[in-house]
Amino acid sequence: PDAHPRHPQTPGTLETRGSLDLAEIMGNFSDDDSDSNYTFLDYDAVPCHNHFCPLFQRVAPPFLAATCAAAALATGALLVALAKRPQAWRWPQSRTLVAQLALATALFAALLPALAAGVGRGWHLGTGPCRLTHLLWHWSLFAQALLVASGSCGTAWARWDPRSRRLAAALWAVALLLATPAALVSGVAAGTACVRRSVDILAPAYLLHLGLCLCLLLLLPAGLLLAALAVPRLRASWAAGAGLTWLFLGLWAPYGAGLAGEFLLQARLLKPTCGSFERFDVALGLSEGLGVLHCGLGPLALLLAWLC
Repeated sequence: PDAHPRHPQTPGTLETRGSLDLAEIMGNFSDDDSDSNYTFLDYDAVPCHNHFCPLFQRVAPPFLAATCAAAALATGALLVALAKRPQAWRWPQSRTLVAQLALATALFAALLPALAAGVGRGWHLGTGPCRLTHLLWHWSLFAQALLVASGSCGTAWARWDPRSRRLAAALWAVALLLATPAALVSGVAAGTACVRRSVDILAPAYLLHLGLCLCLLLLLPAGLLLAALAVPRLRASWAAGAGLTWLFLGLWAPYGAGLAGEFLLQARLLKPTCGSFERFDVALGLSEGLGVLHCGLGPLALLLAWLC
């Protein structure tokens, strides 16, 4: 965009429909044209210089490539262990639960090469594939959150029987339904950027998507933690190793908190300044990068626990 706009705008209203995230590598939460360092304006209309996006555009491709490679190795080794020694997996790390977590992780990791290419060379696949990518991305995340929650609250995954098969089908279907708003609010900006949010911050579809993310990535871990502290049976399952599956929730909880902060800043419920947006871009980008690491660390943790 023009570095010297013809009229002043506030940080809360300027270019709100171009918030990028990991599809533009943890994105430029500031503007539609990701190549500019002039993003938000403070109240005195002085341009804000934000160097976050150029930095992560350089870091993103190798980061995503390394994470994808690590996820492929760890998930592959986990699947081999599941196939070779099926009788060695017991509740709470039951074979049926771990296999589904591995499937969701593989789906997530499979999207990383396309995202890395989009960061390095621009997104040229169009709006449809962009929305499909966000749909699958969030489907894998929400499915893992629901699987971890269900595995922490009962013995439904102790065996693969008609009851557990019905539960698995229901959880994956619900996760897909909950991920649908993510596809509706995403889109292509500036012709070469697949963005997480192509609608206004107060658009009903985005508010629905934001609420679902907060419930599954932030409130659900908090609720399960309180329940585990209050219920002895849940604490016993943690002692038996169920806490390892919580690695997923622990890695994504900071990103859930970051989404809440982004909304407060973009909706001007908190006072927006150049400094606050620049610091927040870094914090939100790092929290999303931390969450992405789950696809490599999660299978590795389960595999090491099984070996030990």
